Amino acid sequence: MGKVAVSEKRIRVLVAKPGLDGHDRGAKVLAAALRDSGMEVIYTGLHQTPEMIVNSAIQEDVDVICVSILSGAHHRVFSEIVRLLTEKKALDIALLGGGIIPETDVEGLKKVGVKAVFTAANSLSEITQYIQNLFKKS
Repeated sequence: MGKVAVSEKRIRVLVAKPGLDGHDRGAKVLAAALRDSGMEVIYTGLHQTPEMIVNSAIQEDVDVICVSILSGAHHRVFSEIVRLLTEKKALDIALLGGGIIPETDVEGLKKVGVKAVFTAANSLSEITQYIQNLFKKS
């Protein structure tokens, strides 16, 4: 039998809403935009714990976790996600944040291990392009 060409692996993204955030319109719009750009997207729904997010990311073998947070608990949530990713030896999964996060908190989140933070000032195409650029082959 001849060799079958294997198509390039699609980027797999987990979109998650932690804590008591009850508004997920932005997360759903992001998930649709990422799908439209050719990525495989898993949306976990509302009220996820950091443990649920990390476990889902590992189980689904994702490349990226996008966490949308509006509650103001971003320091605690992202620190816990990074701790769990470290504990489970899954730091190869890129962690991105978005939602309502003050500009003054962005550097601190990056120091903890969040690769990038996006807010309402960023377009969907900026976020999509950022993720695509993470996985471009040199």
